[in-house]
Amino acid sequence: MIRTVYIILVVYFLLGFIGLFFINRKKETIEAHRSWIKTIVYFIIINIVCLSIIINPIAFRCLAVLIIILGFYELFKLFRESRYEQKYLFLNSVLVFTVFSSAFFYFSGMEKELIFFSFAIISIFDSFSQITGQLWGRRKIFPKISPNKTVEGFIGGTLIAILSGFLIKGLIDTPPAKAIILAAGIALFAFSGDFLASFYKRKHNVKDFSNLIPETGGILDRFDSLISGGAWVALFELLTH
Repeated sequence: MIRTVYIILVVYFLLGFIGLFFINRKKETIEAHRSWIKTIVYFIIINIVCLSIIINPIAFRCLAVLIIILGFYELFKLFRESRYEQKYLFLNSVLVFTVFSSAFFYFSGMEKELIFFSFAIISIFDSFSQITGQLWGRRKIFPKISPNKTVEGFIGGTLIAILSGFLIKGLIDTPPAKAIILAAGIALFAFSGDFLASFYKRKHNVKDFSNLIPETGGILDRFDSLISGGAWVALFELLTH
């Protein structure tokens, strides 16, 4: 079943590449080039994470620990570069990140099938919220904090994530209603994690957390949805068992 879901994920990405082709035709050459690099890097990251989940549960847990450590590093990096201003923002952000990353660490030790299901939904939501937002987005959600986020993009990504959760529910052998709730919560938490990361950056007047990953904004920019989405799955499983 994991193989089938992976194939579905690849098909989704191929559809996303087609959508991105039409989107980039309207952009300037440099901007379109960056968009393609970002998408290709994201695709590579997705395959690395998928491989870590499939190979051995310990591999994904080690990757989760690395993500958490680098996340703390990036929070401190921006705080240091701001000459230690906004101490309350930094301390509150560390507190929130500690809570989310603790739940994410717990999530990294759950069943392989549930982790893969969750990661697939997160990837689908992230990808299609961007694509539908760029194709049809008109109304900004938080224009001053995350100017690229639109109502249409959020709705489009959420609907496709929920539909996908229903379609691949067999991976975790769960009733349709539970799969839909789980997928909807993943989308909402993934969006919230992305918003919080953007908020922290904007308060420090920077575009990227770091250059650790090319054209992606850093570790937190790339994995904020996975951390927060994984945290929701951990909470949901604790509440329903």
